[in-house]
Amino acid sequence: MTEKLFPGFPARAEVTPVPNLFFNAVMPQVDDIIELKTVLHVFWLLSRRRGYPQFVTYSELMSDPILMSGIRGDASPKEKVLHQALDQAVQHGVMLHLEIDRDGQPEDAYFINSEAAKEAISKIQQGKLPQLVLSPRKAEKVEIKPPLDIFSLYEQNIGMLTPMITEELQDAEKLYPSEWIESAFKEAVALNKRSWKYIARILERWAIEGKDDGKSGRDSKKEDDREKYVRGKYGHMVRR
Repeated sequence: MTEKLFPGFPARAEVTPVPNLFFNAVMPQVDDIIELKTVLHVFWLLSRRRGYPQFVTYSELMSDPILMSGIRGDASPKEKVLHQALDQAVQHGVMLHLEIDRDGQPEDAYFINSEAAKEAISKIQQGKLPQLVLSPRKAEKVEIKPPLDIFSLYEQNIGMLTPMITEELQDAEKLYPSEWIESAFKEAVALNKRSWKYIARILERWAIEGKDDGKSGRDSKKEDDREKYVRGKYGHMVRR
């Protein structure tokens, strides 16, 4: 029996927000179709959900007929295939995993890897969300690595440091938040623009126009003088 052809999207179809970084930084690493289906399905589920914190559980995914109808386990049980897909998503850094306790039963919870999710996981681990507690059987902390320093990011993604570049990096480290610097390197690498000049322009644009969180560099660094961003070493590249 042939499958019915999809008729197309209607004019006012609802949409599911997915970060642009997913397409240029995550998808190139994903080579398993089940992992891709699972991650996109989690994005869809969470976009329809309200409340805090936002996560899905393994049992919830296993009982989801839409997701499970698209998982073909071949010789392996669907439970094993789903577990493998979730593990791969965690390894790729697109999702975070935490084992919580619900009514005395351990439950595997999965979060989309974001600042909000990391904050929520930290609160759960510290006992600040009494409705969610860690499973006593496996009360492991999710490892949240601190951002790399700007010099390590340069050596890992661009090349060997020189005295001139080191000086410029020191200036940038004082000027911009560490999260911005790491994000700018990731964006440049995803676009195959591995040069400090390109990364500096990204940071300067964010400082003037605001980053995707809607905050200017002044807000993040609590600076009152916006001109700080255009008086520095890279001021000649910043549009006023």
